[in-house]
Amino acid sequence: MSHAAQRTAFVFAGGGSLGAVQVGMLRELMHAGVSADLVVGSSVGAMNAAYFAGAPNAAGVDMLETVWRGLRRHDVFPVTFRSVLGFMGGADNLIDPSNLRKLIERNIPFPNLEDAPIPVHVVATNLGGATVCLSSGPTVEALLASAAIPAAFPSVHIGEHHLIDGAVGSNTPILNAADLGASRIIVLPTGFARALQEPPKGAIARALHAITLLIAHQMVRDLRELGGKVDIFTVPNLCPLNVSPYDFSRAGQLIEQAAEHTRKWIEGGGLSRPEIPNSLLPHTH
Repeated sequence: MSHAAQRTAFVFAGGGSLGAVQVGMLRELMHAGVSADLVVGSSVGAMNAAYFAGAPNAAGVDMLETVWRGLRRHDVFPVTFRSVLGFMGGADNLIDPSNLRKLIERNIPFPNLEDAPIPVHVVATNLGGATVCLSSGPTVEALLASAAIPAAFPSVHIGEHHLIDGAVGSNTPILNAADLGASRIIVLPTGFARALQEPPKGAIARALHAITLLIAHQMVRDLRELGGKVDIFTVPNLCPLNVSPYDFSRAGQLIEQAAEHTRKWIEGGGLSRPEIPNSLLPHTH
């Protein structure tokens, strides 16, 4: 396949606060002169993908880094006494999504997905468990749907579907990127906290941890399925990792570690070796 004919997709996995690592990965990909023709994302990865699609260059990544360094858990997961009482009283979700809505509205400039400077595709899951890929329509609704962790956030009604977190159907939407015509796929995983000393505290923290484990298994399955059919390069995730996907206080540290990790991977020829990183496979330290 000639390089000129290649369509490169950046694929952004989900993973709560671990989405910060994708900023470090992007920073180094920009430094190496790698560009994307389209982006595909799920859950927090959909938000990073949408932001990047709005400013797909080093300056845009610098701005995204500023956003991440200023994020606090309350900006995304504001669990209040009132919301807990409502949930105990039979409400469908524990968290009011209005903070997350404001965060998206403040930072993503295009009102509809099709208005982005480069094509952006957002993956969510319908109530039948099937993956739904959103490529047009209101940006805020698509991103809220992709990030709607069951029980934490309400489902989002778009068209004929009630949609929930993209993680449930396809957390790393590699297959979607191939279906969209990408001939080179660069995967930005978030990884998962393998080195936690004890289980995460709280229901949402535990749910997020479980989802990140699901992501890694799905990703390996999809990478194997597409192996040899499309050029796929997976930026190695941080491992061992001891940060919960519910902990937003360590974004700066994650960004810097991921940038260093990615720089070494690129310098070592990572962008010429389509292989599944060992850090995604079951192992112990």
